[in-house]
Amino acid sequence: MNRKPVHLAVYDTLADWETGYATAHLARAGYEIRTVGPTAAPVTSVGGLRVQPSSALEDLRPQDSAMLILPGADLWDTTDDLAPFARTARAFLDAGVPVAAICGATAGLAREGLLDERDHTSAISFYLAATGYAGGGRYVEADAVSDRGLVTAGPTEPVAFAREILGLLGVYEGDVLDAWYRLFHDSDVEAYAVLEKAGAL
Repeated sequence: MNRKPVHLAVYDTLADWETGYATAHLARAGYEIRTVGPTAAPVTSVGGLRVQPSSALEDLRPQDSAMLILPGADLWDTTDDLAPFARTARAFLDAGVPVAAICGATAGLAREGLLDERDHTSAISFYLAATGYAGGGRYVEADAVSDRGLVTAGPTEPVAFAREILGLLGVYEGDVLDAWYRLFHDSDVEAYAVLEKAGAL
């Protein structure tokens, strides 16, 4: 199966626990995961992992990607250094290519105006309200939300974030997607049998 790669944004202080479920299961499903940094220089996650980007952001084109995933990072709230990633997210959505943002990346998208007209979630509503965005009426109290190609989630919901991504890209669907979530989020033993029967393990 010839699929376009999924691009994972990487930058200093990225929250390395937030995207692991998504990228691991996308890779198992046959997606190539490519990292994209502000430049081609290595970055360091909040957990101290040193990551060498596959490419620089300036070289990323929506037509070459299946999805852009934006993890949280301290830098989303302390500087404007990551604003180019939010602008790239706009280009992806405008081109019909999905974007997934978790934790601080949702605030970056709020500042870019990308949450004004889409249902979304984040850590908590007043976190996004502090950005001054106009989308407060579209905020949803949920573990993760998908709306018209955009996935959002808060920092404590990496499994729900992955569920929305896997569903959006068609990796798992229906009962299998539900079972995947129940296994990894709730440790539901019965869900294992569903996944095993479907060959999804």
